[in-house]
Amino acid sequence: MMDKTVKRGTRTGFTTGACAAAAARAAALGLVEGTVPAEVESLLPNGDRVRFVVHDGRCEGEGTGRAAHAMVVKFAGDDPDCTDGAHLTADVQVDAARPGVVTLHGGFGVGTVTMAGLGLEVGGPAINPVPRRNIEDNLREVAAGLLDEVGLSVTISVPQGVEMAKKTLNARLGILGGISILGTTGIVKPYSTAAYRASVVQGVQVAATLGHGVVVLTTGGRTEQFAMKERPALPAACFVQMGDFLRYALDEAVAQGLREVVIGGMVGKLTKIAQGETITHANRAEVDTGLLAGLAAGIGAPPEECAAIAAAETARFAAERMEALGLLNEFHAALAQKVVSTLTAPERYGQRFHLQVLVCDFEGRKIAEASSAR
Repeated sequence: MMDKTVKRGTRTGFTTGACAAAAARAAALGLVEGTVPAEVESLLPNGDRVRFVVHDGRCEGEGTGRAAHAMVVKFAGDDPDCTDGAHLTADVQVDAARPGVVTLHGGFGVGTVTMAGLGLEVGGPAINPVPRRNIEDNLREVAAGLLDEVGLSVTISVPQGVEMAKKTLNARLGILGGISILGTTGIVKPYSTAAYRASVVQGVQVAATLGHGVVVLTTGGRTEQFAMKERPALPAACFVQMGDFLRYALDEAVAQGLREVVIGGMVGKLTKIAQGETITHANRAEVDTGLLAGLAAGIGAPPEECAAIAAAETARFAAERMEALGLLNEFHAALAQKVVSTLTAPERYGQRFHLQVLVCDFEGRKIAEASSAR
């Protein structure tokens, strides 16, 4: 488990996805070995292996009716995460009819997707693609022999999930009845704390010492990998994962006299920046889908599509509609230009630095860019 002796304010934690995968791995071990272990070393999406304490382990049934149960308590580190302490619970059952197949279900407290725009199947559980793969990867590691003979059915549930979801914007996004199972690396950094803000500022300060005169700000791990491919000549220390704290990063870039700033992002965070939000945390402000509808209209999208985008709750919905119309690149180019014009407005940062905005899709592929005048 996480070492809780580290100085408070800087402790990382684990995502709901990482905890769900650890619980599923422990339950699968129960099916293989006959007892659920008290601890399990689980594979994170980023390739790390971390030991989790397992609670409530038990095995039931015989033969093709076998099932196992395990639970891992989420520790969010010093992130003020409303899912801290959640009981990520996995029930793994033998599925004799589907050898080699791992199926994933959402149980009580895991939200159900009811609207398009999240990249998840409508009607299915709100378990994001990376945690889905991570859960299956863990099961295939420990139960390969069993999967040669039978399939495994995994149900993830969170007893406190319904109450926890009330503290999120899930319902507004059409995720009903519980929380989302999230996480692209498995690790939670304290994104919402003064400690993380300080680490962003420090990152910009380090970049300024390198003599390249540029800092590349990204919203997370995937956008950072994308930005590194776009600017391969720059050392890794020029790249700063700013999370939601654009304002602190840009203010420090100005204070350090950096002449160039690059922002790498995807449609959701970039929309918030374009609308003037410089703290882009999901709980702080809604996405201005009216702004996106205006951009869509500006590149020739039909009025009925623009109306649907304005009425939607997510920026991703707009991106998906533009892709369907063959306007994906033009739409993102317009969004990138809007980010540039918002941030370089005289009342914002003006001409204090040259700004480049790089946009990638949800797979990390480049789709657009825009730059301020030199």
